[in-house]
Amino acid sequence: MYTSHEDIGYDFEDDPKDKKTLKPQPNIDSGWAWMVVLASFFVHILVMGSQMALGVLNVEWLEEFHQSRGLTAWVSSLSMGITLIVGPFIGLFINTCGCRQTAIIGGLLNSLGWVLSAYAANVHYLFITFGVTAGFGSGMAYLPAVVMVGRYFQKRRALAQGLSTTGTGFGTFFMTVLLKYLCREYGWRNAMFIQGAVSLNLCVCGALMRPLSPGTERGDPGGKDAQVVLAHSPGSKSSGQLGGAEEECGGPGNEETLGDPPSEACQEKAGRRRNLGAFRVLKTASQLTRRVKKGFRDWYSGYFGAASLFTNRMFVAFIFWALFAYSSFVIPFIHLPEIVNLYNLSKQNDIFPLTSIIAIVHILAKVVLGAVADLPCISVWNVFLMANFTLVLSIFILPSMHTYAGLAVICALIGFSSGNFSLMPVVTEDLVGIQHLANAYGIIICANGISALLGPPFAGWIYDITEKYDFSFYICGLLYLVGTLFLLIQPCIQIIEQSRKKYMDGTHV
Repeated sequence: MYTSHEDIGYDFEDDPKDKKTLKPQPNIDSGWAWMVVLASFFVHILVMGSQMALGVLNVEWLEEFHQSRGLTAWVSSLSMGITLIVGPFIGLFINTCGCRQTAIIGGLLNSLGWVLSAYAANVHYLFITFGVTAGFGSGMAYLPAVVMVGRYFQKRRALAQGLSTTGTGFGTFFMTVLLKYLCREYGWRNAMFIQGAVSLNLCVCGALMRPLSPGTERGDPGGKDAQVVLAHSPGSKSSGQLGGAEEECGGPGNEETLGDPPSEACQEKAGRRRNLGAFRVLKTASQLTRRVKKGFRDWYSGYFGAASLFTNRMFVAFIFWALFAYSSFVIPFIHLPEIVNLYNLSKQNDIFPLTSIIAIVHILAKVVLGAVADLPCISVWNVFLMANFTLVLSIFILPSMHTYAGLAVICALIGFSSGNFSLMPVVTEDLVGIQHLANAYGIIICANGISALLGPPFAGWIYDITEKYDFSFYICGLLYLVGTLFLLIQPCIQIIEQSRKKYMDGTHV
């Protein structure tokens, strides 16, 4: 979660003499914090929910462009993957512009990607418009939503993250139904055009991400007013003084009665006002330059500085896990509609889609796992690992189910166990500490993005070779199991190494 001086709950002044006493932010864990959760909830609906519903459009693209399943799946994978892969780089925008502006720009870019994709002539066109453009816009809106929830909550962070990320489940359910209806009534091109208009609501969500700033009014979250800043600047004048000077020099009656000396005084004051305007521009440019330099310096030192995160063996194992984990969750969403057609279960699936079952249970799981993880007697790490092993088991069992009832049960199990992804920020914080959480979580979601990028095309290529999806699930499940086991054995290795070190120290003594 990337931080900037805009998002941290304290003010910073250019002059050390002007620094205020740091006060705790009253909105932490209460007040506007829940509005931020609501905004993040809708971002997850519009970004992650619609991406999880892309299986509907994937079927339409297969019929429209007559390309292989592996090539067509790259469209959805690019969008999902880029949304997460750009996480570390979106930190530059957040450090420079803040979460609010970054999310609004991301909403505009995401909407543009959907609209341009409605005019696609081939799959390769969709790679650029939907995969890259809409994916990058999704990343610019998604990361600020996660960051702001983390900044507004301390005691109930797991529950808050769980509640906000339930938007993915709600979004998957509603977007699947919405895209099916739009494609049936208006065709897939018009459906994407309409979805582009819906995505503009990301800008509204971004506007709700008010940065923390104690000592200011709720309507002025950005810190000090421009007039207050200018009041501390040398040679600056208050707005009232400027207004008085305009009244003194501006009236035509005054010009006739005052004569030449007052006219010279008015010209001098007008020159001062012009100089003041130039000073404002220079001061703003200087502040922006300092913010860009500081943001880039913090970003670079966090990833490549002396205290590198990659010296933490547990964190490296967590990255290895993330490289394989997310594809096992994404592949069912992309390829389940096609699997249903292969098993001749379209009628039952149209009544209640399997992806919607995953989404509904996923909603419940995130709230339940988040609440359980916040209990003082429960280890977040144990909850996380148990959910991972359950998800691995579900992925292995899925290919053996050929009835709608059997698939529905496994999809419900996948939906519940995949609620562990809402615990990733909490687990990351436990591994690296709060001071390194920003850079560490950016790396984790980047690894998830690589997994989401490569998983669905891999499953499509395996089908093109074997004409079955079974091997795709077996291979992905096996890789996921290896990653989870590698994560599990790291504490044991650390305990052994610590015991060995103590023993060696004892023998030397």
